[in-house]
Amino acid sequence: MGALSFHQGGGEDAHLLELRGNIPSFIHISDGKLHDVHALDLLLPEAGAIYVMDRGYVDFARLYVLHQAGAFFVTRAKSNLDAHRVYSAPTDRATGIIADQTIALDGNATRKDYPDHLRRVRFKDPESGKTLVFLTNQSALPAASVCALYKSRWQVELFFKWIKQHLRIKQFYGTSDNAVKTQIWIAVSVYVLVAIVKKRLALEASLYTLLQIFSVTLFEKMPMPHALSKMTHTFEEQEGGNQLNLFGF
Repeated sequence: MGALSFHQGGGEDAHLLELRGNIPSFIHISDGKLHDVHALDLLLPEAGAIYVMDRGYVDFARLYVLHQAGAFFVTRAKSNLDAHRVYSAPTDRATGIIADQTIALDGNATRKDYPDHLRRVRFKDPESGKTLVFLTNQSALPAASVCALYKSRWQVELFFKWIKQHLRIKQFYGTSDNAVKTQIWIAVSVYVLVAIVKKRLALEASLYTLLQIFSVTLFEKMPMPHALSKMTHTFEEQEGGNQLNLFGF
């Protein structure tokens, strides 16, 4: 079963990251007026996949579309959730799981939008002390796995951080819609190509190191294995210990 993470930031881009390889499988770029939840309308649900998203995507009619397609979702519950408990599963509070419940929605509109039961997992983070409430239609996984899936959504943030740090999109060379989209697509394409090379050649060097090597050997007639073996050590020394090693392919 594939685990997929879906997230949009600031109403500017919708992004689907394949957690088995940290390679984007869906990206949509829009203006800042598009509300997060509308990005779900652009998505073709994959049966058996698990979509992990923040509270900006909580729309029960859209979540029910995922459910009917045979897909699963994990998200955060909003504070004004109107629902009642149907059943409580036993939990081990020592793990941080306060409650693992089957619930039914009570709101007139939400009950019609999502007529089936949902699972609500209440988790207290031992590090921050915060209590987080997750909603999912996945009933087979342990409650701790549901919490871990939501935590994995942070990989999307790390993906964008890596792109901004290393692929030169801190500033745009043009301000038109086409110019901005072109630069973003080029950056994402470069990331994916470098990631594919790293994966297929089973390279241990980081994506940052590979990117530096390719940038200086782009127009040289040199076999790739030779270029990598010759220059990897040099660029790894330059990279330093404070660089994030975000993606372990």
